[in-house]
Parts: sequence; C-alpha cells; structure tokens
Amino acid sequence: MGTAMVRRIKTLITQTHRSFSSQIFISRLSFYTTDEELNRLFSPFGQIKQVSLVRDPRTQRPKGFAFVTFAMESEAQKALEAMNGRIIGGRLIFVEIAKPKPGEEDNAAS
Repeated sequence: MGTAMVRRIKTLITQTHRSFSSQIFISRLSFYTTDEELNRLFSPFGQIKQVSLVRDPRTQRPKGFAFVTFAMESEAQKALEAMNGRIIGGRLIFVEIAKPKPGEEDNAAS
C-alpha cells in the first residue's frame, strides 16, 4: 500500500470519528422537554448544527432522550462535561458522546 493511500485512509478515519464524536446523546429528559429548550440549554457550549428530540411515532410525545450535534468535537466535549449529571426540568440527566447506528461505521468508511 502506498503512502498516499495510507494518508487517505487515515483522513477518512479521522473525518468519520469527528462526525460521530461531535454528537451527544442526552438521556433521562423530562417528557415535557422541547427542541427549543434543548437548543437554549446547549447553545452556550458552541454552534449547534442539529437538535433531535426523539418522539413516539404514534403520540408525538417526547420519549425522554435526544441527540444534539455540534459543529466541532470540542464543543460537544464541553457540553458533556458541563451538563452530565445536572438536574434539568426536575430530572437528573445523563450526557454522553453518541454512538453510531449499527452499520453506519462501515458505510461511512467506504
């Protein structure tokens, strides 16, 4: 394998890692949490690209967890460190770096 190919593979792996690690997973949210509230709570840590509050498909009520994607990995890390274990809306929330969906890692690298 040539040096250029090795460099390209390392670049792809780094890009894939960064895209997943700039997204955080928030669990144990109140069922009354809104997208706007999540945006307000997490925007002090950096530029938010997307907020996804997971809802029940039948009732459209929040399921108590969400994903927030930041523009940069360091912003997601700051949010994790500051918000994990905080009480929001009367509930203790947990924040962690989101894991990719099964099969997404393989698709992203090809």
